[in-house]
Amino acid sequence: MARVMNSKRIRVVQTLSIFMVFLMILVLAPSAQGQDEEGCAAAASGGCYDKEKSQRLKIIAIFTILAASVIGIGLPLFSTALPFLRPERTPALVVKIFASGVILSTGFMHVLPDSWDDLTSPCLPENPWRIFPMSTFITMVTCVLTMMMDTVATAYFKKKGMKRMHNHGHGGNIHDDGGHVHGAIHHMESPSPRDGSMEMVDQSQNKDNQVVATSQVDDKESQLLRYRIVAQVLELGIVVHSVVIGLSMGVSNNPCTIRPLVAAMCFHQLFEGMGLGGCILQAEYGIKMKATMVAFFSATTPFGIALGIGVLSVYNENSPGALIVVGVLNATSSGLLIYMALVDLLACDFMGPKLQGNIKLQFICYFAAFLGMGIMSLMAKWA
Repeated sequence: MARVMNSKRIRVVQTLSIFMVFLMILVLAPSAQGQDEEGCAAAASGGCYDKEKSQRLKIIAIFTILAASVIGIGLPLFSTALPFLRPERTPALVVKIFASGVILSTGFMHVLPDSWDDLTSPCLPENPWRIFPMSTFITMVTCVLTMMMDTVATAYFKKKGMKRMHNHGHGGNIHDDGGHVHGAIHHMESPSPRDGSMEMVDQSQNKDNQVVATSQVDDKESQLLRYRIVAQVLELGIVVHSVVIGLSMGVSNNPCTIRPLVAAMCFHQLFEGMGLGGCILQAEYGIKMKATMVAFFSATTPFGIALGIGVLSVYNENSPGALIVVGVLNATSSGLLIYMALVDLLACDFMGPKLQGNIKLQFICYFAAFLGMGIMSLMAKWA
């Protein structure tokens, strides 16, 4: 169990390091502007421009999105006070699947199109950005890399657990053989049925119980590791996108774009947070780790907005460097979100024993998934 805790800390440090590298790239991207094509910067502002009104909306957005994020991710974590939100309860399962639909739609309908717009911008050279579908290629590769990380980490832990169980079982077999020989000799020396045969049965049962108990512990540890991988990878995908969308909102002076985006982001953070909160709860983290993950999820979008406001005077979102960095990050984030939503959330729940044993509940959950996907897709009309 100590090794599990150490590997957990290593993964957390790696996640935070990747996040900081991404953030530094985002901040430094404007310095590599290069030669902008004529009219690129002007095209971004559109016909709706009001700096003061945009500033007020952005300040409101920081607090409303922060509140929605804290409420969303906090609800599952306070399931002791709200029993119907415990992971094993049906309402919690339906809400989690609804949230998974929101996450899936975010990847397909919001993040991927944003990446496509960035990486096919006329401000970028035609070769290779507009002659090759770079966004979808990066998304596809990210999906497979996420699956590789997911499966390799899980297989590695299972292999270590099986080796430990095999070593334990091999020692048991030696004892079984010794017990059987000793029992046979004892039976030959004494015809009493109580000594040899009963000892052999008792020893065999004890060894079987030990092997079963070891197997159950290994299965539980393996499942716990998977929950932790899911929670951290999902948070990584959400955090990357949240910083990018917050930065985009912060550098915008278009109130016609900001107003609907605030409503969409509040809805998005609320239900995405509920999905992530359910994963964190299943991972059985301690209070400190839960607080860290809640803080990162809740603060990243408001931090991105504040960062955008701070660099508004020097940041050029239409510079080639900024477009490439933001476009690649969005494509990477969409691959993470799509894989996690489909494989580790929706498929995992729908193929689980609870839904497989209840067709009616399956259809209710499918309706919840389509509802989450539909509402979040509709938001793409305005944001």
